[in-house]
Formats: sequence, C-alpha cells, structure tokens
Amino acid sequence: MVYFIALALCILASLCITPFVKQFALKIGATDQPNHRKVHQKIMPRLGGLAIYISFLVGVVYLRPEDEFSLPIILGSVVIIITGFLDDLLELSAKVKFGGQLAAAFIVVLGGVRLEYINLPFGGELDFGMLSIPLTILWIVGITNAINLIDGLDGLAAGVSSIALITLSFMAFMKGDIYVMSMALILLGSTLGFLVYNFHPAKIFMGDTGALFLGYMISVLSLLGFKNVTVISLIIPIIILGVPISDTFFAIIRRLVNNQPLSAPDKSHLHHCLLRLGFTHRQTVLLIYAMAAMFSMTAIIFSMATTWGAIIVITLLLIGIELVVESIGLVGKNYQPLLRFVRARK
Repeated sequence: MVYFIALALCILASLCITPFVKQFALKIGATDQPNHRKVHQKIMPRLGGLAIYISFLVGVVYLRPEDEFSLPIILGSVVIIITGFLDDLLELSAKVKFGGQLAAAFIVVLGGVRLEYINLPFGGELDFGMLSIPLTILWIVGITNAINLIDGLDGLAAGVSSIALITLSFMAFMKGDIYVMSMALILLGSTLGFLVYNFHPAKIFMGDTGALFLGYMISVLSLLGFKNVTVISLIIPIIILGVPISDTFFAIIRRLVNNQPLSAPDKSHLHHCLLRLGFTHRQTVLLIYAMAAMFSMTAIIFSMATTWGAIIVITLLLIGIELVVESIGLVGKNYQPLLRFVRARK
C-alpha cells in the first residue's frame, strides 16, 4: 500500500510543480526555439525535467528506499540534472554534455554499480574483469543518449520512459527487488504527472534536464535489476528499451554511412519517418507507445521462457524489427512520389 501512496504522491507533486517550473523556464529564458528540424512552431519552455526531478526527490524522501547504491545514484543524478539544466539554458556543446554524462556514470561505477560477470546459458561464467567499468559506463551513457534522442515529439520520451518504468517495476516486484521497484515507481509517478502537461499539444518540454535524467535513471535501475545474471536475462533491459535503443542504433549507422558526426542532428528518426508517412503528431506518438508496449510485453514473456524459448522469442523480435525498418525505409523512399500522386488524384 505504501508504494501506491508514493506513486500517487509523486504524480500529485509533479502536477503541482510543473506549472511553476514552466513560469521559471520562461523567466530565465530556458526555451526551445522552432527551426527547420523541429516539429513545434512556437517558442516553448523546456525545463520540465526539473519538475520530474523535484517530484522524484519528494518520493525518495517519503519512501526512503534503502540500498548500498542509493548515495552514488543520487549524486550522479545531481550531476546529470545540472548538465541538462545548463544545456536547456545555455545550449552546451556536445562534448560538454558528454562530459557531464561520463561524470555521472563514473560516480555510479565508483559507488559499486558494475556489470561484473554473466552466467552463460549452457554452462560456465563470463567474467568481464577490468572491462566491467567501461561496459557499465557505455551502458549508462548509451541509454541516457537513447532517451535523449527519442525526445522529438510531445510526450514521446515521457511516455516511452513510463512504459519502460512500469515494466521495470513489475519485473522487480516479481524478483523481490524492493529497491529497484520503489525507485522505478516514484520515477514513474513523477513522469506521469509531467506527461499531463507534455502530451500533445504540449505546454512544456522536458528538455535535456528531463531526457538525460530519465535516461540515466532507467539505465542504472535496469542495470541493478538484471546485472550479474545469465546472458539471457541481461537481454531483458535491452528488449524493454527496444524503441530508443533501435532508433539510436540506426541513427549511428545512418551518420556513419553519411560521414556525419555522431552528434549531428537529422530528421530521420523513427518519429520523423512516421510523420512523413502521413501520421498525425498524436498518432505517431501513440504508435510508438504501442511499439514500446510490445517490446515490454516481449521482455516479460522472454523472462519467463526457457533458454530455447528465449532464443526463439528474440529471433522473432529481430525479424519483426527488420520488417518494420524495411517497410518504413521503402515507403520513406517512395513517399514524395506517392504524395504527388495522391494530390494529383484529388
């Protein structure tokens, strides 16, 4: 019962705090200007992540989840929030933002959160040794940026993160991991309250303050929930975060092929492609929500399957991803002539 009270408290706190953060963002000039690669058409306040963070802290104070990793996680969150806040206000360079993410990841790793080994499915153990530190940092920074990259439409990052947090809290409950469940629930409540103001048409953006914080927390919680287990179980958080991870993966491939910097912005992310296919803003967001929910359901089924069953599930999932990518790519290439044809018929 106390966990549901904490969830409700964080939702209420976020609902109450967000309007004040909106006014604060407008007052200090932390706004998002429209341009050729953005969807919105007017100046928007973009410090909404601060409301999520304050509400999260309210939940932490109320619930007081205890774990040996609590202090480094909170200290790392302070670093990531400061990085996001400064970027929303001053628009930091990619190198400075990356430095802030690395600093937050280092704090967590130094605090003891590491991917040290995995048990292989057919016997034996794979010990990462000194690679545990760079692998853990790579995971945290990678997921942090994945959530940040998908934050391109009203309510998209908040909704996808909420679905991931629901799944993480449920699976942590099933495993008896009270700490991960508690942290995921209070973060979920803080995000859901903000989503009321962020869903299309948005009144405020979460900005990098929110996207970096959500990515950081989800990466750490998923690592805590599934580290030092079998290689099959280690795939679970990757499936849960399938939408942002696959979108980021294809963005990296796209930029490497086009000889562009990895930090270079473009309009070829999943949500951009769906918009070009003719879906409305809201339809695109809801469609990606459905994809995220599908990944989450797959992760739950995956966790309950036998080794061979898990292999079959992941194979089918990869085939499904490939079919979706191919279909979007094909239609995307032919979109302009199709659009001209439809207009001519009218």
